[in-house]
Amino acid sequence: MFINYITLMLINLVAGHALLAYYVYRGLNDSYQKRWIPGFGMTGAIALATGFHMILTWPVPGSFNIAFGEMSVLFGIVFVGAAIALAAGWEMITVTIYAFFAGAAAMLIGLRIINLSLTRQPFLSGLGFIISGLGGVLSTPALYLRTNKTFRIVGAIAIAIAALIWAFTGYKAYWGHMLEYQNWTPPTLK
Repeated sequence: MFINYITLMLINLVAGHALLAYYVYRGLNDSYQKRWIPGFGMTGAIALATGFHMILTWPVPGSFNIAFGEMSVLFGIVFVGAAIALAAGWEMITVTIYAFFAGAAAMLIGLRIINLSLTRQPFLSGLGFIISGLGGVLSTPALYLRTNKTFRIVGAIAIAIAALIWAFTGYKAYWGHMLEYQNWTPPTLK
């Protein structure tokens, strides 16, 4: 049996998307930007750690390591970059430009998951990647249209939908993993 911590990665995506949806809705115009640093930093740290481990060791079968590992690294670095930019008082434009390319990759991964029928629920997983990626692709316009309440509300709703997709997928995976791994023993204990 292989080691599978995609559940942790999924719930981190839920937390990150929930934070981002709230940030887009309310935080873009927040006069005290530093309140967002811990949440963005924690999300980014977990995504980077798990993503880098996955792409360096390939603990799960097949191309899931690419889809979840590499996308986790890109998601994580965007969140860490945002946390650092907010902490230093820097402009977020370079973070959003990076997020554009990470988002485009996520959308491609989502389409390919659907195309290849990967995961137990390919349409839902693919849709999660596509909507998440759309958030990255539209991050620069969101930054510049921060005073447009309608744009912010629509963006926050889309990101919240991605959070719900990842929540459904992640919590369902936790439920299943508890059964599937209940008798697993690591090689060091055999």
